[in-house]
Amino acid sequence: MNTADPRAAYARATEQAAALIRAVRPEQLTDPTPCTEFDVRALLGHIVGGTLRIAVAGEGGDGLLVDPSAVVVADDDWSGAYEEARGRAVKAWEPEERLTAPVRVPWGEVPGQAALAGYLMELVGHTWDLNEAVGRPLALDPALSEAALDAARRVLPESGRGDDVPFADARPVAEGADVHERLAAWLGRTPVSRA
Repeated sequence: MNTADPRAAYARATEQAAALIRAVRPEQLTDPTPCTEFDVRALLGHIVGGTLRIAVAGEGGDGLLVDPSAVVVADDDWSGAYEEARGRAVKAWEPEERLTAPVRVPWGEVPGQAALAGYLMELVGHTWDLNEAVGRPLALDPALSEAALDAARRVLPESGRGDDVPFADARPVAEGADVHERLAAWLGRTPVSRA
């Protein structure tokens, strides 16, 4: 997977997330997730909000003006809200020049390529969180998790991440763990079933 140009991987990651969001049932919205500050509803809001944030950044705006925690969607329209946000994000990143243009993201001002790679890591990580929370209805794409893990290892230290980093320190992972489990562990996640 081309890590210098994360656009195709990001588009695939949005397709995977969209398929999973369609599988979420209304009675699961208050269930816990491995992302301990979010239940399923709040995690869906964060996914939609984060997607809107990187869409605005890709359009040349200030994505930091989008508050992912302020997204409000009717419980029966999460799929529609995400489809709209992901369509906007994928379209915003189509122009080649977006990869080198400076973009403001929570971790600073970086080239567009680095911003989109960061949001690829976040989206794939949160897709794992959501999949775990709702009983693993989707077989996640290992190539996407591998790309996200590669990005995570480049930008997140194993430990000492501090309060300003939205991921806990990396956790130990069992020998023979698959790439999804290795990504979750690097992002400090524990599956709900083992929490």
